[in-house]
Amino acid sequence: MSAAPTHEAPRSRQAERYVGLMSGTSLDGVDAVLAEIGPADQTRLIRSHYLPYADGLRAQLLALHTPQPDEIHLAAVAANELARLYAEATSALLDGTAPDSVRAIGCHGQTLRHRPADGYTLQIGNAALLAELTGVAVVADFRSRDIAAGGQGAPLVPAFHAQVLRHPAIHRVIANIGGIANITDLPVDGTVRGWDTGPGNMLLDAWIKRHRGENYDRDGAWAASGAVHPGLLAALASHPYLKLSPPKSAGREQFNLDWLDATLSSLSQTIAPADVQATLLEFTALTLCEAVSQECGSARELYVCGGGAHNGALMQRIEARLPSLRVTTTTALGIDPDWVEALAFAWLARQTLHHAAGNLPSVTGARGARVLGAIYPA
Repeated sequence: MSAAPTHEAPRSRQAERYVGLMSGTSLDGVDAVLAEIGPADQTRLIRSHYLPYADGLRAQLLALHTPQPDEIHLAAVAANELARLYAEATSALLDGTAPDSVRAIGCHGQTLRHRPADGYTLQIGNAALLAELTGVAVVADFRSRDIAAGGQGAPLVPAFHAQVLRHPAIHRVIANIGGIANITDLPVDGTVRGWDTGPGNMLLDAWIKRHRGENYDRDGAWAASGAVHPGLLAALASHPYLKLSPPKSAGREQFNLDWLDATLSSLSQTIAPADVQATLLEFTALTLCEAVSQECGSARELYVCGGGAHNGALMQRIEARLPSLRVTTTTALGIDPDWVEALAFAWLARQTLHHAAGNLPSVTGARGARVLGAIYPA
């Protein structure tokens, strides 16, 4: 019988290099990092690269989130295209660095379905093709093992946050605001917890794309031009997901344009598009801040990462709703907010290769610590 996995990777005498690839629910592109991870999990960002999705690929991936004819073939073709894009991002990232100096690529893949209640999650990206194209071992499919063990399969980044960003004397919360927003509660003493609080940028991006043809609301400027509609905010805040207790995770299954449209229709009044955008931004701030206030009562600091860290209007609303906390980005902790998640999947790949757990059962609800991921050798 093999030994149970631990959260501490076995101490090696030398630092190892890993690539982390993250493409999240925002469907904007690929975040790629080259990281050096030392014997005590010291993580150093060596290099980073961002490769945006072409509009056609973004539309194709968005369409695959709902059932359609021949979707198995379409998903497989999209997975191959993603693998080639991941390989291109990796090549640009390494920029002459020998592939054999990299221990592995940790590739999250692109989520098409996340349904832990039904016992599955699906991230595509053809890891076998990625290993073939790059000549580097690939670790992928990180979420499935946690779900097999009864967990949510998400969020997974809290284990990385706990290892790298926890403070011995200050209660911190890390908020990752991507398509979905999630928080990691890092008390000085006690159990690390984390969960998805609700939508992050997902609805904001979808709404501005529909009305202005833009992929995102730069600095929250369009939202700031509108006014929050109290009735719409109350209707959004009545979503059943928000009443669930952690552990819990969310995605496009819960928060999407169809749901938003139905909510708007239920109000029987016309709301200006800019006011809807302002209300959606307030909804993201409200759900995140209520989670912090209700579940992380003694926290003194909140550090934001992900795309939401660049939304000035959103950051202002979070600060206003959490006046007793220091609110800033992970830049203050020495990690650029754009690269935290990609770094987390580089770290998770290392955990896998060292037969160390990558999940936190207190976060995901799994029956125990598990080694995550499937390995595709070079």
